[in-house]
Amino acid sequence: MESSERLTKFADILLPVPIPRLFTYRVPTLLESELQHLKRVIVPFGPKKILTGLILNIHELPPADYEAKSLLEILDTEPLFTNQQINLFKWMAEYYMCTEGEVLNAAMPSGLKLSSESLIQINPDFNYEEPAFAFSEKEWVILNRVRYETVSYSDLAKFLQVKSLHSILKSLRLKDAIVIIEEIRENYKPKKEKRIRFGSEFLSNTALEKVFQEIGTKPKQEAILLTLLKHLPIFQEPSINNKGIAKSLLIHESDTTSALKTLLKKGIIEEFEVTVPRFPEMKEESEAIPVLSTFQKEAREKILEHFNTNKPVLLHGVTGSGKTEIYISLIQDAIEAGGQALFLLPEIALTTQMVRRLLRVFGNKLGIYHSKFSDNERVEVWTKVANGEVRVVIGVRSSIFLPFENLSLIVVDEEHDGSYKQDRTPRYQARDTALMLARLHQAKIILGSGTPSVESWYLAKNENFGLVELTQRFGNAQLPKIDTIHLGLEKKLKRLKGSFSRPMLEAIQSTLEQNQQIILFQNRRGYAPCIECSDCGSTPQCMNCSVSLTYHQFKNALICHYCGYKEKIPQACSSCGSKSLLSPGPGTEKLEEEVKLYFPSATVNRMDLDTTRGKYSHENILNDFESGKTQILVGTQMVSKGLDFNKVGLVGVFDADRLMHFPDFRSQERAFQTITQVSGRTGRRDQKGFVLIQTFDPENRLFNYLKNHKVADFLDTQLDDRRKTFYPPYSRLIEISFRHPDKRTSLEGAQAFAQSLGKSIPTLTTLGPAEPPIGKIRNEFIQTLLLKIPRSQGKLQEIKSKLIRIGEVLTADQKMKRLRIIYDVDPI
Repeated sequence: MESSERLTKFADILLPVPIPRLFTYRVPTLLESELQHLKRVIVPFGPKKILTGLILNIHELPPADYEAKSLLEILDTEPLFTNQQINLFKWMAEYYMCTEGEVLNAAMPSGLKLSSESLIQINPDFNYEEPAFAFSEKEWVILNRVRYETVSYSDLAKFLQVKSLHSILKSLRLKDAIVIIEEIRENYKPKKEKRIRFGSEFLSNTALEKVFQEIGTKPKQEAILLTLLKHLPIFQEPSINNKGIAKSLLIHESDTTSALKTLLKKGIIEEFEVTVPRFPEMKEESEAIPVLSTFQKEAREKILEHFNTNKPVLLHGVTGSGKTEIYISLIQDAIEAGGQALFLLPEIALTTQMVRRLLRVFGNKLGIYHSKFSDNERVEVWTKVANGEVRVVIGVRSSIFLPFENLSLIVVDEEHDGSYKQDRTPRYQARDTALMLARLHQAKIILGSGTPSVESWYLAKNENFGLVELTQRFGNAQLPKIDTIHLGLEKKLKRLKGSFSRPMLEAIQSTLEQNQQIILFQNRRGYAPCIECSDCGSTPQCMNCSVSLTYHQFKNALICHYCGYKEKIPQACSSCGSKSLLSPGPGTEKLEEEVKLYFPSATVNRMDLDTTRGKYSHENILNDFESGKTQILVGTQMVSKGLDFNKVGLVGVFDADRLMHFPDFRSQERAFQTITQVSGRTGRRDQKGFVLIQTFDPENRLFNYLKNHKVADFLDTQLDDRRKTFYPPYSRLIEISFRHPDKRTSLEGAQAFAQSLGKSIPTLTTLGPAEPPIGKIRNEFIQTLLLKIPRSQGKLQEIKSKLIRIGEVLTADQKMKRLRIIYDVDPI
């Protein structure tokens, strides 16, 4: 027995589950020949589930504490994952205090995962006319439902309106009336296209001439054959017939379908199916690498010097200085040397313009990867990266998970942007993870920004990063003129019209008269932040979260931006019954409405999360603005980042005070970055742009740095402030959230954790526990602890391990069983 046991193959599998371990499975003899490190497999998990996992180890040692189940199937002929990816997963799990399974779950596109569900079908040997057993009424209902088709368990339960079918199905199986099977579906399905070609008997000149004679009185059939000949010149190149043309194209150009069916029946033409790429076919390169200016060439040479010392490089270039041209030049170097390049952007909105620029240079070497693509499209990019077809990837934070084999350059554009931080497990920072990815591949990495993060500036000043600066805009472009408008004074003089001051309205009118475009920035979507009773001050609250509901006029609803809860606009105040309901403070939707009211002849569009949910909505909005169809674009932070437009003469900034005075140690940094970035959208060519900021606090020191474009000076003052208050980069932060349906239990759990932490690591600086500004989300009450760890302190991983252990002990208590503890390393 022992001898045969030792000869059995076992595999340790990484599964996409939040459990910090690998699972060992027995390998059936029939699958041993396909066994290979990092191939995907499907395995049973628990009593019913089937999961997709990765083979990490192959050995002959059975697990000591449980009976190993058998692998069900090996999915890949060649591995779709790499060793560097597994090393990255391990690092992320360790650094961000999660499990490798949770990282795998985030990394693997849904299209590479498998789903399973029980299916019920009739037993082929069952005799409906003379059944051997008696059946209940419900059993007959099921038998009639599955008589002619296979039905899923869930659909059958809905059909019968019952929660559980187990007892009925068990009875039917014992009577040999049904068969229950487990259908395993691979989510990824290649895209198919129907094509048309000439039948093999009609490829000669003589045969086709005879056909034309026969159909001479049938113009629609003739039109189809002529269209086909136009695309398939078979007499000059007979082999082209194998390629065929798309059936949809043939129908479109010949404008007929009935004649097509007739020709297919006669065999004159034939239909076949091919697998096609999901993305438009990318042409070969049509543009040369952009010619760099003198300043850009100098910056490029400095970057290469830092690369020679294996340092990450921070490229600080003012908005419009031409950082992208330098990136393209460096990417071309990487490709020519046989490597791959990754170009990271913080948001999907930025990919539209950037893709067009890179596509013109890199053509079909380029791959695009972000969440607006379907599962199938992302799988396609994944496999092309794995087999080396794609040499340059442009995408958002999830692109760091792709299976690069020869990654030699990473570009992180707008490196300061908060969108690089994931807000759910694993809570990783893509910029920082990209630094580790570069180390694992021994690749070069460049972080670019017009407004660098305080942390990156600190590392550059301390020579951990190489620092390269571009202080001039490209060509003749000048930095914009920035002015503030004192809202307090405007209000006192009664010169406010809705959300607009008189100077703002006059500037918009003047800009329109000069045939220039305008961007209006309001970092809050919706019509208004809430509706408010003017008599008692009450505002409708979300029933699941401790936030007021946001008013969306277009949807005529109040919506929670945290859990999605929605309710109709009330006719009266729920607290006092008053019908005097107001909507204080504008969101983007209300701002758009006001602009249309004050400037009825202008074409206005809005760009925020609500208007960009569709796959191509970003692209359509930006195309309309770029082509001049849209004169005024109202938007949230989406309009502030990296977009390049020729004719923007004015940028208006609303609600700047809310940005500056948000209760967070990064609020000044974020406000400066956001306003500088949105200001950079104007004056991009030979015209000088103009920026107007509405504020109640025009004397704030922040505006002095903004007006004089003193980015470095601002960052230095921020470093001084952070040093005094012991915030990053002088410390590392870990935020621990405690969530529970009961508010008291949430607080008690946080207090117990803090008490244990004080005993275990007494030297650690701990703030809290405290209720955050939003103390309830999705019916869970929240308490937080904030830990400050000196950057110079070693044993960071030891501290994290102790934190996890304290949490495990705490949640082992029966009372705290439902307490959720969430660790957020480097919160933003």
